[in-house]
This record gives sequence, C-alpha cells and structure tokens, in this order.
Amino acid sequence: MTFDRELDLALERIIRAPRATVWNAWTDPSKLEQWWIPAPAHCRVDRLEPRPGGALVTRMSDDGTDFVPHMDACFLAADDLERLVFTNAIDGTWRPAAPAPVAMTATITLSDHPDGTDYRIVVRHGTPDARAQHEKLGFADGWGTVAAQLAAFAEAAR
Repeated sequence: MTFDRELDLALERIIRAPRATVWNAWTDPSKLEQWWIPAPAHCRVDRLEPRPGGALVTRMSDDGTDFVPHMDACFLAADDLERLVFTNAIDGTWRPAAPAPVAMTATITLSDHPDGTDYRIVVRHGTPDARAQHEKLGFADGWGTVAAQLAAFAEAAR
C-alpha cells in the first residue's frame, strides 16, 4: 500500500527488542494493558483477538477505578510477527461504527533491524479533513507516547 500524504499519518521507531517481544506486547492482553494508553491513564483490555475479524476493545481510566470506552475496533489482518491491521470503522461485533473522534485504519508493521525491531505505524483516514482533525488532536504526541511506552516495555522484557 502506498502512503498518501493527504490522508495518512505515520510514525516509525527502532525498538531495541526482538520482533517476537514486540509482537507479544501487541497480542497478549496483559501486556497491551501496560503500554497501550498514554500514562498516567490506565488501560483495560476487554477483548483482544489478533486475527482477521477479531475484536480489539479497550477501556481507559484516569484513576484506575472508573473505566470508560477507549477503542472498539476490528482486526482486518494479523500476519504473525509481521503485521496487524485494525479499523474502528467496524466495531468488535462487526457492526458499522461512527467512532469519535475519527474513523481510521491502522497498520502496524514489524521487521527485523540490526538493533532490534523496525516498528512502523500508518494510520489511514477517509478524508483530508479527518486526517487533519486526527493530527490536530495530537496524533504525533499520543501515538508517539504509546510507541515510546511500547519500546520501554519491550526493551525491559527482552
């Protein structure tokens, strides 16, 4: 797939851990809860089914007690140790969704790097306005913080 500057946002970093460690951090609910939402907020995973058609449903809490919906998405692809693709335009029960603040499809790609794992994220949007809104809402800070938390988690686990 090609990157469209008018519709897509991207992030890339090297994680100093093996691909399997990064993959497991994405596909094990107890691990995903530890890094998926920017700290100091807390994450709870309700459903994590990393397979085509599987659900990705998470909740978040500022104080660790009252959890509210965060993500209700559906996996489109899950290529072991290489790629996860999910969208919030379809919820975890395969129903069409109108997610706030924007509908998106995220592709997470993992590949070997001499220092560990090349971690790439591309988030696709349906319109330039949706992309601009996601960027304005803090895509770089939010997804960047989460990627840094993933890196710290994976690097400590290796």
